[in-house]
Amino acid sequence: MQAIDTLTPCPCGNDAGYARCCGPLHEGAVAPTAETLMRSRYSAYVLKREDYLLATWHPSTRPASLKLATQQPAPSWLGLDVKRHEEDGEHAMVEFIARLRYGGGKAQRMHEISRFVREQGRWYYLDGQFPES
Repeated sequence: MQAIDTLTPCPCGNDAGYARCCGPLHEGAVAPTAETLMRSRYSAYVLKREDYLLATWHPSTRPASLKLATQQPAPSWLGLDVKRHEEDGEHAMVEFIARLRYGGGKAQRMHEISRFVREQGRWYYLDGQFPES
């Protein structure tokens, strides 16, 4: 797990800082919206918080492991841009573009439309589609 300066902007892009944004969620607070959960999951990828990613992944689609610590080359996450967020009761969709680079390679964009479900007051990531860019 990577350390973070709590006074700097949150990895998800919130200027309020990690301690006021994704930090509390990573420590167990409930995300009020699917977009908030998605942003906290992006921050968890940046910080290699596999525990959080798995805990917020719906059991019906959750992998056994993500093996973030053994990724070679490890990605460097460069930023997040949320394009759309729609909620309909207990279901939601968040479309985003995350920018990343592997090793010293060229920056890449990951465009995903993620589905979320809320159960017992908690949002969970279900799955995502990668539209043609």
